[in-house]
Formats: sequence, C-alpha cells, structure tokens
Amino acid sequence: MNRALYDANWKELLLDELKLKGYSKKTISAYMFHVGKFIESGLGPREFLLNLIDKGKSKETVRVAGFAIKFYLAIKAKQDKSINRIIEKTPNLKRDKKLPVILSRKEIENMIICTKNFGHRTIMLLMYASGMRASEIINLRWKDIDFNRNIIHIKLAKGNKDRIVMLSPKLKKNLKTLDIEKKDIIFKTNRNNKYSLRAVELIVKKAAEKAGIKKKVTPHSLRHSFATHLLEHGIDIRYIQRLLGHSRLETTQVYTHVSKTAMEKIKSPIDI
Repeated sequence: MNRALYDANWKELLLDELKLKGYSKKTISAYMFHVGKFIESGLGPREFLLNLIDKGKSKETVRVAGFAIKFYLAIKAKQDKSINRIIEKTPNLKRDKKLPVILSRKEIENMIICTKNFGHRTIMLLMYASGMRASEIINLRWKDIDFNRNIIHIKLAKGNKDRIVMLSPKLKKNLKTLDIEKKDIIFKTNRNNKYSLRAVELIVKKAAEKAGIKKKVTPHSLRHSFATHLLEHGIDIRYIQRLLGHSRLETTQVYTHVSKTAMEKIKSPIDI
C-alpha cells in the first residue's frame, strides 16, 4: 500500500479543504467519518469499498464513502502526483434509479386531518405547499418570510444556494398563530427547541400510518408530491426546477415518469 496516502494530520487537511469548498455540515461529517474508517482499515480504496459491500452496507453509503475517499486522495495528490493513478482506479458506485413516492391530494389531506398537533400539521402543509426540504423547514426563520409578497426566501440551502418559493395565502394564518413574538426559528418543540430532522421524519411517518397509507412515506414524499402535482397542472418543468433548487434539469425530469397526466395520455394496447 502506498504510504503517501497516510498523513498524521489528515483530519486537519480534510476538514480545512471541506470548509474552503463550502460543503455542508452534514457532508463534512460524513466525509470525515468515511475517510477515518478508510485510513484505519489500511486497505486500498477499491478493497475498502468492496469490504463495505461485503458487509451489506447500502449502495448510498458505499457511494458517499467512495466520494469521500476520492476527495481526500485529491488533497494528497497535490503532494504526490502518483496518487492520481489510485484515484483513477477508484470506482464510483452507481446510484439506484428509484422512482419517488408520490402521494395523492387525498392522501395528504388525510395525513393532515389525522395529525392533531397544530405545529406538526403546519410543518407538513408547508412542505407540500412550497416543496421545501425538511432541513429547510426546521431552519426557517421569521425574517425569511415576506407575508406581504407571499414569498419565502430560503437561504443557503443545499449547495449553498438561495432561492425563492411561494407562500400559500392559506398558510399565513397558520404560521402567524405559531409565535406571537415572531422571533428567530419559526418551528419550535414544546420545549422551545428547534426540531431535528429525525423528529420531522417521525411526524410524517406517524401521520401516514394514521392515515392508513401503505407506501413508504418520508418528508421528501411531500416535496416529490409538490413537484408532481404542479407538473400535472401544466406548470413548466423549468419553473419547478427553480422552485426545488435543482442545479440540473435532468434531476427534475424524474417527475415526468410519475406524473398521472403523462400516463393518462398513453393507452394500453388492450384499450386501443
């Protein structure tokens, strides 16, 4: 094994580079973890990734580990050009091309009705009405909402990008009821703390279970439903791309595969 891959100061090197590149806290944490495990193993990149697969780790875990290792090796390659050959031989595991879970308007309505907690209902309504991610919802602040113009300014979202989404007039009253003082974070727990991502996942999961929905429903299902329902109502896919904050149109085009409107235009051979 090439000893040039190892560095006593690897944590500092990696952390500094991740910060300079503007990576999110979540990505930094994941990369630090995977690179640490890689260095501890003493294996080469290919062997390390194969070992993860043999251990039954998910494809997404292996993909992220591979990207983390390549990122670290790229830093080391600045000191030793021979490492570039190792980077070239490190494979990228393909992501599974799964179609998103889409909820009908009735299913979403039933989830809202089954949820008694007012704050929890508002969180789900806002996710569906705006297409916001769970991480964006829990970090949303009062100063980010323009109640006069009916817009929400999402700051430093995924990829450190700002974007604007619509605020449904139907949600104004709900939001204003949450906090009389309207300071700092909008959504707070009973203990006056910010919600965690796990808490929002449980809110959505329990609502789906109470509504009798058998699909695997996550907070992202509401975002997927937002995009698909807009597409079904004739909204241009490029506008949807901007609302979702996607860098590539190809990412947004997945919703054309699950749009009911698109499917209704195609007849089965038995009906022709």
